Amino acid sequence: MTGMGRSGGLADLARPLAGDLLRLATGRRGPGTGPLSIEDVRALARKRSCALPFSYVDSAAEDFTTHRANLRAFDEVTLRPNLLTDVRERDRGIRLFGRTLDSPVLLSPTGMPGIQHPDAEFAGAGAAHAAGTVFTVSMASSHSVTEIAARCPGPLWFQLYPWGNPDDFTPYVELARRAGCEALVVTLDTPVGGNREADVRTGFTMPPRITRANAGEVLRHPVRFGRWVKTLASGPGIRMGNIAETGVTGGMNAVHQATKFESKFVPGFSAAELALVRSLWTGPLLVKGITTGEQARTAHAAGVDGVIVSNHGGRQLDGLPAALRALPEVAAALHGTGVEILLDGGIRRGTDILKALALGARAVMIGRPWVWGLAAAGRPGVDTVLRILHTELERDMALMGIRTLDELGPHSLNVPAAWATRPAGMAAADPEPASSTLAP
Repeated sequence: MTGMGRSGGLADLARPLAGDLLRLATGRRGPGTGPLSIEDVRALARKRSCALPFSYVDSAAEDFTTHRANLRAFDEVTLRPNLLTDVRERDRGIRLFGRTLDSPVLLSPTGMPGIQHPDAEFAGAGAAHAAGTVFTVSMASSHSVTEIAARCPGPLWFQLYPWGNPDDFTPYVELARRAGCEALVVTLDTPVGGNREADVRTGFTMPPRITRANAGEVLRHPVRFGRWVKTLASGPGIRMGNIAETGVTGGMNAVHQATKFESKFVPGFSAAELALVRSLWTGPLLVKGITTGEQARTAHAAGVDGVIVSNHGGRQLDGLPAALRALPEVAAALHGTGVEILLDGGIRRGTDILKALALGARAVMIGRPWVWGLAAAGRPGVDTVLRILHTELERDMALMGIRTLDELGPHSLNVPAAWATRPAGMAAADPEPASSTLAP
């Protein structure tokens, strides 16, 4: 009897092991083998994508110094849990500009996601709205904001590049209003395009061309390249939907529209122009690209309702501080003003969200992660990105001993002493940066 029991036990162990070996041999996926983290989603996007469009999303300016700093900054801050607390019921919802959201994670504007997947913004907005959060439509979106609003009912924001001539950018304000967008986001940190040498080295061009820089990639992975060409042909591709709808750049094809779009950037947008935008838009107005207290105070004086602490993911001016590193100074400058603060840059984990909110942000935004999800699997990929972050966030709230996100504050963190250093050139009469509020 003992021998039979032992034999039966071995058989029970051997069957699943044999199944595992079969799956490995055939390449089939077993249960629980989906992406577990945002980095897993990125790896999956890299595996399934042609290197050219993947590198376009993944790259940054010059030496990637700011891009790397965005990620490292979260490692420099540690958490201070509040134990012996009943956290059986937890709520990750927030209130933002009068609306209740089920998530503090908003989707950032990204240009031309149609080069990653035919569904482009339809996948991003659909996933955001299913998760009870906001999708921000880029002025350079693949589908127009009108098309997105019709297909994906839910809260939409619209991002505006402040071209130098008001006659050029005013039609987009009207377009956002007609589409029912609830907020307008003016990106301030792109007076000219950043120096993204990585795109040049990978041979990324629009329309795609096979050059010496990318011929090796095309020859090594012809299936990926062919899949990308099919994506461009079956979806919006390199089309800019809002540009086409407004007709500001003229009745030209998508390639010429993209070229014309770049030429419209003028390094002359000032506080006066921002005040003009304020007069044109009656809803919440935010500015994106804020990294200093001085910038935040200037934006507040121009009448904005919110600022997004961001360095454009390191894709513009290399050498800027990490977004998280800049957050305490901005929060101190806007303390008591009622201006909402969001952070965009480097969010990869639920703990990253907690750290940003504890340092003064009301919400966070993600750009690359949702586009990686799009490239990996379309709408299900974006759903997966939000599911991963929400699952981590709820678990981390329990481990931190907090029931609601409003319970977070500087007392929830250990922050490096160097972060409390007064920025160079800040006058003694200026409000203290976050040094006084960072002490636990």
